[in-house]
Amino acid sequence: MMTKQGTVPRMPRTEQEADQLIALAEVDSTNTLAGEMLADGRIGGDPADDGKITVIAADYQTGGHGRLGRAWVNRPGESFTVSFVTVMPADVVADDTVNGWLPTLAGLASCDAIRSAVFSSGARPRQQDCTLAIKWPNDIFCHGLKLGGILVQLVPLDEHRTGVIIGIGINLALRAESLPTPQSTSLQLHVDPLPDVQVLRDLIAAGITAGLRERIARFVRDRKAYAAQLLEETRQVSWTLGRRVEARFVGGETIVGRAIRINPDASLAIVDDEGVEHTVTTGDVGVLD
Repeated sequence: MMTKQGTVPRMPRTEQEADQLIALAEVDSTNTLAGEMLADGRIGGDPADDGKITVIAADYQTGGHGRLGRAWVNRPGESFTVSFVTVMPADVVADDTVNGWLPTLAGLASCDAIRSAVFSSGARPRQQDCTLAIKWPNDIFCHGLKLGGILVQLVPLDEHRTGVIIGIGINLALRAESLPTPQSTSLQLHVDPLPDVQVLRDLIAAGITAGLRERIARFVRDRKAYAAQLLEETRQVSWTLGRRVEARFVGGETIVGRAIRINPDASLAIVDDEGVEHTVTTGDVGVLD
């Protein structure tokens, strides 16, 4: 089915992997739709559905956005705009000693899925230094540039259950001239040949679904132990650690310094130019070198 802006995604692998798939040619925002469906009980209305994953995918979003309300640039047939929705125990989501790992967990699952999809399709990296990395807390980086971003939103359902929406945007086939900033990139600039975008989107979404299912189950089962494992895994693929960064906050404050450590609660430690250590839990952190 074709609309003015997009084509309904064909996602047979994702449909098999997910508990529910909603594929749309065009939508305002997959995250917004997910929030509405959680609020009115179309998702998560039955406690028996807890832990199941609903995937909402669109070929084009008219109002997609990322962290801090930034617009997410996407083009029909060239982008990955998918939300993954599940229900988790409220006490796990509310535990601020570990809940900061949810965005990073999703970033790690995304990197795994992208790597698997690229190699299973027969494509190969054009450059040797295109290893996927995570920029704190959850941007997907390739060759030092932003390939994708993740927005996690929470919808309280009752005193025991919280809906979790993980919106993931990835530049698949955007041409260089269509990229939103000089600091962003697209998968087609790094792998050759790029698989058909319909197939690639399906492979990645199915992989993320499987990865999230496994990772979230481990997180719910023993969040403290799994948070420690996530910390070690993230250190190995961090694009932020050891680099000079600038942390920008909603109120306008900035901190410039070197990122020295990711803490057990997923916060970032930065030492500024005066040698003072700061702990960043929220905000936008840009890499300067």
